[in-house]
Amino acid sequence: MSKTTSYVLFDNGVHKCIVFTSLVQGEGIQANQFLIINGAEDAIIDPGGDLTYTPLTMELFKYIRLENIKYVFGSHQDPDIITSMPRWLMHTKAQIVASKLWARFLPHLNSAFTSNKMEGEWFDRLIELPDEGMSLRLGNSELYSIPAHFLHSVGNFQFYDSISKVLFSGDLGASIVGNPEEPVKNMQAHLASMRGFHQRYMCSNKILRYWVDMVKDMDIEMIVPQHGAPFVGRETIDQFLDWLWDLPCGVDLMEKRVFRCPEPALMYG
Repeated sequence: MSKTTSYVLFDNGVHKCIVFTSLVQGEGIQANQFLIINGAEDAIIDPGGDLTYTPLTMELFKYIRLENIKYVFGSHQDPDIITSMPRWLMHTKAQIVASKLWARFLPHLNSAFTSNKMEGEWFDRLIELPDEGMSLRLGNSELYSIPAHFLHSVGNFQFYDSISKVLFSGDLGASIVGNPEEPVKNMQAHLASMRGFHQRYMCSNKILRYWVDMVKDMDIEMIVPQHGAPFVGRETIDQFLDWLWDLPCGVDLMEKRVFRCPEPALMYG
């Protein structure tokens, strides 16, 4: 994989979308982080945890000033998504945008902002997304929080930028073998690499079909997951949607034999 840690997905001179890759050092799973710039306002999507905070901040300095960050979006509650939240609250004036289902859990990450006089500020800076999602203004643009519940979190959102026509899809479409800087080209090989993850982590085919029905008519030119390579162009995106439509996963595949009390461990004197 290239050592490049950031590249531009879209740039029309006013509006930019930037992907950050390969920032995780050590054993942590690699994840993509995203920056959207419109004029003098910026938004970060799925910034990650302590493993990515410092390298991501260093990369951000190439493009923006931290005081211009208006939103930090979290698609769901996983450690590689939002556990760096306390640092963004301490070092920026950004609002945190996340599902209402996680609003009362996030303070567990954030003792500094939930103690004494800072408690009120923390809740003032939290935007709780309803299950139906919502849109938020960023400069002269709109960012849409798109429902993707149970794919794989019970309160899960994706984020759609109507100017670049990019859907930031979180873990849906994720693969650890694809290069984030190179769009998927061999679709059949890529689908095979995604199958195991999607069949275990996504809830059910019923939910996948709800999602496909929602996005198939949206004006999307690129789907960019949190891990691995993006899907670029309608032909590739439609192949991905067709695959999801027929994919059994999650509770569809879980067997009763798994649900049993384990045998006693051997005891040694």
